[in-house]
Amino acid sequence: MTGTVSAVVFDLGGVITESPMIAFAAYEREAGLPDGLIRQLNSTDPDTNAWARFERNELDVPGFSAAFEAEAAALGHRLDAGRVLAALRGEVRPAMVAAIRALKEAGLPLGMVSNNVSPMERGGRMDDILDLFDVIVESSVEGVRKPEPEIYRRALDRLSDAVGRRIEATDCAYLDDLGINLKPARALGFSTIKVVDPDAAIAELSALVGFPLDGAARAS
Repeated sequence: MTGTVSAVVFDLGGVITESPMIAFAAYEREAGLPDGLIRQLNSTDPDTNAWARFERNELDVPGFSAAFEAEAAALGHRLDAGRVLAALRGEVRPAMVAAIRALKEAGLPLGMVSNNVSPMERGGRMDDILDLFDVIVESSVEGVRKPEPEIYRRALDRLSDAVGRRIEATDCAYLDDLGINLKPARALGFSTIKVVDPDAAIAELSALVGFPLDGAARAS
């Protein structure tokens, strides 16, 4: 391998699974809400809003629901927080999972950093994917969330412990669909990839690790 990175850290939603923004938009259309309302609520006061506190496990589901619906009401809109939470379940992207499997087979250390509202449960559809990762760092468990730099540092520390050698940010690629989450990772030294088109992101990652990660290239 002649790549410039020797470990990879992934976001989950919007990278390995489809972005919840797609489901958010569908709900907004169905409920007659303004386009982008949920994104607006999530980005207003991003460190202290209901969503941020929920991802740090500072609010339970009823507390989040009340706070999130109140934020919408303050803007003159009525929404169902339960429907918003249901939209977080995105479909898996097979090409991205295939790339992760190729990285695993090649022996690269793999981590996941996810902003989530409750710890990931085992015994479901994601088990085979979660098993590919050496470490999984979750905001709901850690009490810190992206884009706080501390969560990236914890991922590096846990990954180093898992593989028995020090892994620095400069050794790692980091993939996320949100620029706000990529900026602190890049400042720490990660090679960052913004996932808009999954195929394009996989091509970028292939260049960084030094071998092809898409199925067609591996087969040729």
